[in-house]
Amino acid sequence: MVGRAVFVVLAAAAAFPAQAQQQRPRYDVSITRTTYGIPHINARDHAGLGYGAGYTAAEDNLCIIAEQIVTVRGERAQHFGAGPVAAGDQTTNVESDIYYRVTGDQAALRRSFAGTSADGRALITGFAAGYNRYLRDAAARLPEPCGGQVWVRPMSADDALLILQGGLLAPTFLRQVAAAAPPQAAVPSATAVGLPVENPETALGSNGWAFGADATANRRGLLVGNPHYPWEGPNRFRQMHLTIPGRLDVMGAGLVVAPFVAIGYNRDVAWTHTVSTARHNTLFELKLDPANPTAYLVDGQSVPMERREITIQVKDAAPVTRTVYATRYGPVVAAPQMGLGWTNERAFAWRDANLYNFRGTDAWLAFGRARNVGELRDIAGRTLGIGFTNTIAADRHGDAIYADVTPVPDVDAARLERCATPVSAIAASQRIYVLDGSKSDCDWNRDPSSPVPGLTPISRLPVLERRDWVQNSNDSYWLSNPAAPLPAASPLVGPVNTRPSFRTQSGILEIQRSLAEGRMTQARARDLVFANRSMAAERLLPGILAICETDPALRAPCDVLRAWDRKADLDSRGAILFFSLLRHLGGNAANLQPFDPANPVATPAGLSDAAAEPVKRALVAAVGELSTAGIPLDAPLGQVQAAPRGDARIPIHGGPHIAGILNMMQTRVTPEGLVPVHGSSYVQVVSFEPSGPVADALLSYSQSTDPASPHSSDQTRAFSEKRWHRLPFTAAEVRRAALGPTQRLRE
Repeated sequence: MVGRAVFVVLAAAAAFPAQAQQQRPRYDVSITRTTYGIPHINARDHAGLGYGAGYTAAEDNLCIIAEQIVTVRGERAQHFGAGPVAAGDQTTNVESDIYYRVTGDQAALRRSFAGTSADGRALITGFAAGYNRYLRDAAARLPEPCGGQVWVRPMSADDALLILQGGLLAPTFLRQVAAAAPPQAAVPSATAVGLPVENPETALGSNGWAFGADATANRRGLLVGNPHYPWEGPNRFRQMHLTIPGRLDVMGAGLVVAPFVAIGYNRDVAWTHTVSTARHNTLFELKLDPANPTAYLVDGQSVPMERREITIQVKDAAPVTRTVYATRYGPVVAAPQMGLGWTNERAFAWRDANLYNFRGTDAWLAFGRARNVGELRDIAGRTLGIGFTNTIAADRHGDAIYADVTPVPDVDAARLERCATPVSAIAASQRIYVLDGSKSDCDWNRDPSSPVPGLTPISRLPVLERRDWVQNSNDSYWLSNPAAPLPAASPLVGPVNTRPSFRTQSGILEIQRSLAEGRMTQARARDLVFANRSMAAERLLPGILAICETDPALRAPCDVLRAWDRKADLDSRGAILFFSLLRHLGGNAANLQPFDPANPVATPAGLSDAAAEPVKRALVAAVGELSTAGIPLDAPLGQVQAAPRGDARIPIHGGPHIAGILNMMQTRVTPEGLVPVHGSSYVQVVSFEPSGPVADALLSYSQSTDPASPHSSDQTRAFSEKRWHRLPFTAAEVRRAALGPTQRLRE
């Protein structure tokens, strides 16, 4: 579709040509594609902007969006059967459908959406219209794997809201919602459902660094954004540039299912996000009415649960009908495997601050218009709409900021202690917080200073503004800058004085080492992002070598590890063996020297004395794993770790979180080798000159998921080669980089 002008002729025009010429189209947008297929979308208003965003999103990633519509409608089982949502996933399509039917209250969604700005509403409705326009234009040539599928349908306004909520409301308690049933109607598969456990290897993550005037060569701000997100599915990013002349000019990346730039920059400020340690929900333990297990007591009064019958259609099988229940706190959930089941005496309800939260649309639109980091702080604080991520930003004035300002339940340590139940300690070990739902004063606090009742105001959330630097790599706010540790906030926000990951320590040390050699520049920042050094190797490899050298049977793997360059570059030999060893060694703290909160970046400094036998066993297991897979111990990383694109395999650098590599790359084992599924995605380095922003960026997995698109692999090859792309931002730069004529869409 690039470069082809398309116009919609309104039905009225056929009968009344003169009137049609005077009628102003509802949507009017121009789209120019530049290098790597990046769309620059220019419209007169937010409706047109959303229309262009929806059209280009469908053009690049239609199958992802179409499948997400099926998911959020709760219709996966109808089209894909009762099996797992994805290969190897415990969650079934039926469980997914139940969850999305429970959380997809259309009336509540519409009420919340009505409370957003007119600009935000126009953007979202325009997105749906643009998606549908492309569906009509390309009906005869839809891409694999969704071409010809009955589940590819237009997007309704309600679908757009469900999709937005699906992006903000992480389905943490998906299986627990589906497992909840009164004791006399237990769900057979629910006994295997426990509390949600976050896997650090697949959890959404990121690195974000912001440098201020005291740390940069040009005395202006500089930002490094390196989000770690899935390479597959609706959480993929896509690049875009959104412009309303005189009102909005913002470039960067957003999710393929949304019409706004979530990570990006304008002429004055650049920002990125990293997933916060903050918890955005709590559980409430319900004391049930002895006469009725579907009623609960609050301050001694019996309150009946709301009940609703849901029927899930299942492909090639009988429908599944389930009665679901809700309380004043939220839907009933169950985790029988962990002792949080629904009995005659008690049940559990889940309340989430991001349910029906559409404030993020207004927040990111306002980010796009912000002039400095202080405005970003204020936007985050007055909306409490940035769903689950820290904000790290720098501006052209030389200020930098870290802000963990998200929708956090207003529950402090004192309330957690006062409202604890017998299971609270069990759940808290996984940072899941349980409150006593039988007491109304154990509900979330309502601070009058909070813009959203029940949520923690910005005055009690972690914010750090600096003129040198701030950083985050998914540990808590505590060490945003070790020179100014932030004090403890509510336990729901995150811990202090706990061991940061090797990736966090690596980021801090890379910044400190680099600044010790001189002020930060664009080029040096780019080099740091893809340096691919392993902090785990720096700390642990000397001890591992000392252990394996004592055993002649381990000489071969020991020699490989000794020769390894301790990096995750394409030509690094030994990296795969080390990564496998770390997985088999596991995260047992007993294998490490003690962590010292007074020296949080340099400890633990190595292996403990108790690690010798665990290291030997892990190394033997790693050798066996690679041997079974037919991978030589000294195979270059790029020979084994690669992204398939058609008949080609593109070598990919980077390594797992446990290895402490900033360029995080999590892979899936396949017969062809290791295939990236999660890790570095949209990577940007942005600085400021008097003429405006200077941005270098890469989208690791490329702009499009359509195998026939030239933009399904071009940036992946550039990422493989560490070949950065200078983004065009001004109108003149866009014209020079255009791949073809500008496309005009009207409707």
